[in-house]
Amino acid sequence: MTTLPLSLLRSGKVREVYEVDAERLLLVASDRVSAFDVVMNERVPYKGAVLTQMTAWWLRQLSALVPHHMLAADADSIIASVPHLKDHKSALTGRAMLCRRTEVFPIECVVRGYLSGSAWKEYRQSGTLAGEPLQAGLVESARFDPPRFSPATKAESGHDQNITVDVMRAQLGQDVTGVLESLSRQIYGRGRDLAAERGIIIADTKFEFGRDGDGTIRLIDEVLTPDSSRFWAADHYQPGGTQASFDKQPLRDYLDGERTAGRWNGEAPPPALPDSVISATSLRYLDAFRRITGQSLDLTTL
Repeated sequence: MTTLPLSLLRSGKVREVYEVDAERLLLVASDRVSAFDVVMNERVPYKGAVLTQMTAWWLRQLSALVPHHMLAADADSIIASVPHLKDHKSALTGRAMLCRRTEVFPIECVVRGYLSGSAWKEYRQSGTLAGEPLQAGLVESARFDPPRFSPATKAESGHDQNITVDVMRAQLGQDVTGVLESLSRQIYGRGRDLAAERGIIIADTKFEFGRDGDGTIRLIDEVLTPDSSRFWAADHYQPGGTQASFDKQPLRDYLDGERTAGRWNGEAPPPALPDSVISATSLRYLDAFRRITGQSLDLTTL
């Protein structure tokens, strides 16, 4: 865990969230990695920097489309705004983001362009998504046209639960639900088009929103990263099965093997990870960053 001279509000699977003042938060992404809801003992090098800097890149692309919470994502700018962090530059470099504070809406705004993950699991079992019928005869990884807005409840631990838009309306009200759905669809559409130019399919993704002190609804948390999205290589896409993704797939594959062999029961504590799995997972994150942004992450400062 990162130690900073700020009040720690919460520590999650990946991030620490610190209070700067009544209007600002500092988010610091670690190299911790989880799979199947279990946090591994080992760290994946550069993962936290990839998540932070990819989010920052996307927020700059989306700034004309949606208000967001980012104020700064480079250490020098953060220290200029919060001077008492000047002795902690190494802990901030690459992985910290200074943000506007918001009241978070307790809903994950999921947009699905393809039938995969938990949506495919439910559809295969019952032909539904969040209990609502889908078209018959769909195959795994089939494209939705148009994409589906599929909200979910935010879970403190374990998996989020898919809910209907009606349930979301009952919780947040019709006006807020309409705004969040509209923004989510617009952001996904813009992200999908930019990623397609780079040979990447964004199969699905989740967004979070909050309302700031002035009443503005803002896009918050991580955006269109390998942890919040499912990225596929367009030139390898083939509906009818599972697609390889640009995230922690090497880690999941290894853990699946450990479970199949009876060496791990799927619960904490996790098995030790070989260096080859850690390295392969790190390279996946770095490759996703390079493909999406067109730039290589500067590893010399991290």
